[in-house]
This record gives sequence, C-alpha cells and structure tokens, in this order.
Amino acid sequence: MIATRSSRRLHRWLVGILAMVLASLLAPAGTAHAAGDVPIPPNTGLTDKGAGDVSAADKDFVIKVRLAGLWEIPAGNMAQEKSDDPTVVKVGKAIAAQHVVLDKLDRDAAKKLGIELPNQPNGDQQGWLAEMRNATTSAQFDEIFVARLRAAHGKIFPAIATIRASTRNDSVRKLAQEANQFVLTHITLLESSGIVDYAALPSAPAPAPTATQKGPVPVDHNMIAAASSGGSGPGVNTSVILLVLAAALVAGVVTTMRIFRSR
Repeated sequence: MIATRSSRRLHRWLVGILAMVLASLLAPAGTAHAAGDVPIPPNTGLTDKGAGDVSAADKDFVIKVRLAGLWEIPAGNMAQEKSDDPTVVKVGKAIAAQHVVLDKLDRDAAKKLGIELPNQPNGDQQGWLAEMRNATTSAQFDEIFVARLRAAHGKIFPAIATIRASTRNDSVRKLAQEANQFVLTHITLLESSGIVDYAALPSAPAPAPTATQKGPVPVDHNMIAAASSGGSGPGVNTSVILLVLAAALVAGVVTTMRIFRSR
C-alpha cells in the first residue's frame, strides 16, 4: 500500500516537472528578457589606424567636434558659477568634463589624419556664450544655457549619423561612434533639467516623395516574401532542436517511471 502511494506521488512529481520543462522549452524565444531592454553597442570591430579615404565631410565633422568642445566646455563651467539650480549645475559640470574627454579623442584623430583644427569658437558660438555671460538672473541663464546647448546637440546628431554610416576612414568612424554616445548623453542631461521647451524645437523636414515608394520607410520585398513563406531560418532550426529535446525528456521520464514501478 505504502509502495503504491509512493509510486503515485513520484508519478505526479515527474509529470509536474515534465510539464514545466516542456513549457520552458517550447516558450517563444526572448521571453526571458524584459521587453524594454535597451542594447548598448559594443566597441568590437572599431579600429583606429587612420586607414581609409578621408572625405571633405569627414574633415568637416572632425572640425565640428572640436568647435563643440570649444564653446560647451566654457558654457558648462559658466553654469557652475551662474546657476542657482542644482540640476543645471550638475548638468553643466558633467557636460564640461565629458567634452574635455571628447576633445582629446577628436584632437588625437585630427593629428593622425593631418586635419588642422580651430582654437576658437565660431561666431555663433561666441554669441551664445555672450548671451550666457550677459544673463542677469539665474533663471535667465538657465533658460539660455539649456536652450542653446539642446539646439546645438540636436543639429549635430544627424551629422554624426551621416558620417557614422558613410565614412571610409576607420578613425573617423570610431570618433563618430564615440561622439554619438556623448551627444545622446548630453541631450538627456539637458532634458533632465525640465527646462527644455519641446514645442519650440525645430520641426523635422517632411520626407521627400519618390516615384516607387509610397511611404517614408523603405520596404525590402524579398525579406517580406521570405518571412511570409515561412522559409528555413534560425527560428525553424531552433524549433526542431526544442522538439527533439522535449521528445528525449519524455522518453527519459517514461523510462524512470517504469523502473520505479518494477521496484
């Protein structure tokens, strides 16, 4: 009697374990990760040997990165002196310190590629710094500081994307990758102040219509056809492997149950 009850308990236990394992094996791939996970790009594959042609756009980009540091470093330092808002002070300190690092990376790349860099901000940048110096109150300074830096970072963003996607020089490519991380961080820091007037930001230009494409997003018809036909791919191979593992698990459980029943 006791042996029968033990056998039944073992049977239920094995069936429960089997059900849980099968559920985990056959669950859709990726469910173990949160849907909101944001990938962080690795630095693998990025070399810095100065290899590859340097275009006029590449040179202009390297110069613009230098110009950004020439006015944003003093702007960040000014924020620590003129602002009474602790958040703006922290933002200014972080941006100034990070631009010192980015400026070093930029000067190293320029030296390697023989690109001559400026040593003074351009006219527009000097005007923005003058606005900040002439601010008479902390609140006025904060508005000018956040507005000017947020607008400047918004303009450099697409330029970085263009260079990152098109440059043939490995050092420029690496610099663009690094600059993109800095700029995105600075935009986020500036927005953390709560002062950004999003309604005043310039609107993005409307996508140019084309004769063959009805929408702004290009469509790869071959990819759509392959996905619709359910052709072979990593998903199919994974499903086969999971089914084989599940079958092996079932066979193992059945064998174990038979052994215990015979005992």
